[in-house]
Amino acid sequence: MMRAQIEVIPCKICGDKSSGVHYGVITCEGCKGFFRRSQSSSVQYSCSRQSNCPIDRASRNRCQSCRLKKCVAQGMSRDAVKFGRMSKRQRDSLFAEVERHRQQQRLQANSVQEPQPLPAYRSSKEPREQSPHLIPPLPPAYPYSVEPDLQGCPPEVHPYLECRIGEAQAQSLAYRSSHRRGDSNSLPAGRGFDSTGSTPEAILNMSGSEMGFRPFDPESLFFSYQTSLHIEELSASIVRSHRETTQYRPEELQALRWKVFSREEIHAYQSKSVDEMWQHCAVRLTDAVQYVVEFAKRIPGFRQLGQNDQIALLKSGSMEVVLVRMSRMFNTENNTVFFDGKFAGTELFKSLACGDLIAALFEFAHNLCALRLTEQQMAVFTALVLLNADRPCLEDRERVQRVRRDVELALSHILHRDNQESLLHKLYQRVPVLKSLCALHIEKLRWFRQLYPLTVHSHFPPLYKELFGSDSDILTLTTH
Repeated sequence: MMRAQIEVIPCKICGDKSSGVHYGVITCEGCKGFFRRSQSSSVQYSCSRQSNCPIDRASRNRCQSCRLKKCVAQGMSRDAVKFGRMSKRQRDSLFAEVERHRQQQRLQANSVQEPQPLPAYRSSKEPREQSPHLIPPLPPAYPYSVEPDLQGCPPEVHPYLECRIGEAQAQSLAYRSSHRRGDSNSLPAGRGFDSTGSTPEAILNMSGSEMGFRPFDPESLFFSYQTSLHIEELSASIVRSHRETTQYRPEELQALRWKVFSREEIHAYQSKSVDEMWQHCAVRLTDAVQYVVEFAKRIPGFRQLGQNDQIALLKSGSMEVVLVRMSRMFNTENNTVFFDGKFAGTELFKSLACGDLIAALFEFAHNLCALRLTEQQMAVFTALVLLNADRPCLEDRERVQRVRRDVELALSHILHRDNQESLLHKLYQRVPVLKSLCALHIEKLRWFRQLYPLTVHSHFPPLYKELFGSDSDILTLTTH
């Protein structure tokens, strides 16, 4: 009961919904995790500005140094007395603060509601609500329809349609230090992962709560989808999992579509050395891959596969899912993609020395956008892309194929419901293109590794190397 009362007080660090007293201060899960990770002896943060960066939900990951400074200033300490061991004076003070905050909420509820800023963090505890914005409606940054709910579902399916306001997903597109977990320097906040210490096995065995997601048990949803109701449930489950594991919501991207890189900023990226830019992009890609891993774990039936098959599917398919998801952050109006907090054209990636790969990626995103997929269609299509029974090294292809058939039924159901059955063939046509793009990525990585073996060995995230970097994996993926 005390914990529930505490949660009415926003996080003292960023103002997001709190989850209790952590290290002596009322904070959200994001700031709790950030402070815990910041205590590593190898961590050294620095501020590139004036050491006075604002820290709130929308900016908390832009500057790790100032965020840690605020944590300390608010009283966070590894040795702090945690909740449950407070003195009576501390507990009374906390109750008083809770009551003051409740009174303020009651007063606000009786007054005209002011529009709220764009939410930068998706709570793991409260149901998704329509988020009012300070900015006027904008045309979409990409031609996807935003449909928050599946239409026409029976009441039995409603629990599957609960979506959360997500932790700010634009965050994960911010650049992260290659030695840190999930705290970026340039975008609104959100969930984070450890790019340096993660392997496919470790991530598959990690609970959703450890990775910053709400608890989820896909096993409870796995059964044979033989009836239309079951297909509805499967579809709704995949859509919900997609929304909870994307790095940003459509409306968040829409609100950020005006943010484009200046000529000076583009020049700064172009001035990076080849190995520096590759390392930068490897970290960014690893961030996106780890969201895909959590999405895969939430696909009904995926966790019932053998772990070796789960890893094989992720090694061969995670990059393809990342590329499909990339189209969600593509602006067809000016052919730019959301990267490091702003929209960028192909020229930003000049120092990668991979002009043909970048051009092909942009072309794929543009062509996929032309299909005008809804979020529901996108969600189930990405699940279908991942669950490919033709992947190399699978031990139980028949079982993978059974799970895939259920997802195929779900996609067909959604397209039929939307009167867009013709999209199915067009989507299948994109799969060979995805494979060729992934093969081209591996080819470029091989070239880069020949020139900069030390950078790959010492500075690339372990998960990136595990998925794409070994000779055996390169051979398997390119022949695939």
